Amino acid sequence: MKRPRISPGLLQAALLAACILPVLTARAAAIADDANPCAETHSMSDAWFTGPMLANTAATAPRGHMLIEPYLYDVTTDGAFTSSGARHSAPHQNSYGSLTYLIYALTNTTGIGLMPTFGYTTAANAASSAGPRSGDLTLLLQHRLTQSRPCCWMPTVSLAVEQTFPTGRYDNLGDRPTNATGAGAFTTTPEFLTQTWFWLPRHRILRMRLNLTDAFSAAVPVTGPSVYGTSTGFRGAAHPGRSLFLDNSWEYSLTRRFILATDITWRANANTRVTGTVTGTDAAQPVLNSGSSTTWNFAPALEYSWKPTLGILLGVRLTPSGRNTSETLTPAIALNIVH
Repeated sequence: MKRPRISPGLLQAALLAACILPVLTARAAAIADDANPCAETHSMSDAWFTGPMLANTAATAPRGHMLIEPYLYDVTTDGAFTSSGARHSAPHQNSYGSLTYLIYALTNTTGIGLMPTFGYTTAANAASSAGPRSGDLTLLLQHRLTQSRPCCWMPTVSLAVEQTFPTGRYDNLGDRPTNATGAGAFTTTPEFLTQTWFWLPRHRILRMRLNLTDAFSAAVPVTGPSVYGTSTGFRGAAHPGRSLFLDNSWEYSLTRRFILATDITWRANANTRVTGTVTGTDAAQPVLNSGSSTTWNFAPALEYSWKPTLGILLGVRLTPSGRNTSETLTPAIALNIVH
């Protein structure tokens, strides 16, 4: 018997509903409980959050202030998932990297940002990178539409757009594929960001973020060995598929300074197609297709803050399941500074 096929649109709607419905139900229950006027008895200062490992914030800083948040991480790969979801071993690889958020508040509701990246890779079946190299550079523009308040059903909501520029190396890699630090694509990523708070007994706070993004890229000229699987003598172009990303994060305040956090994410990538020719031949080479892929990630983390404007995060991102994607384990550390 053939397994029934579920359309991607139906699956995306179901995932979104599964995340939103419990939140709306809990919020309605909190508002209905007139005996607990949290607007008077609870304060947002009862917990100092740094933010979870993966979900961007819907909040914006006061005008003139700046967020600085550098991340250091190690993407460790030992396996991969087939198109049917079965896991198999893969050559060991460590991709060490850094990502820094530099976001400045133009107004109380609008921020602009810069996100530089750097990387260095070692692999069991290939030579290591020639040295640390800069990766792709991303610019951010974000505008906050609403602000969450105690006992109010409305969450903080922001619209944002990220624009990534291909400043990292991605082709002409020679015999060192580990030198790659980018995708070579101009990528635009619209973002819908939300954040809300729940006040629990003993002055504890639970903060939730639900974010949805959809990235799409322009065609990429490709020469020689590249991140797209091409070889020496190749000339052509890659057409990256769109990437839909859903992130649901939760942060629970054990104390004012210590926070437990987790992200649960789902990503769906459309097929990437590569076409071109190889030097010395007249015929076009066979079309390379990556195939579509889906990835589930889980990222538990611990946050600690010395004060409201200075904190640290320790976390790890795991890939428990996926389809046509790598299995990764990514420990990370980040410093959160608001100036």
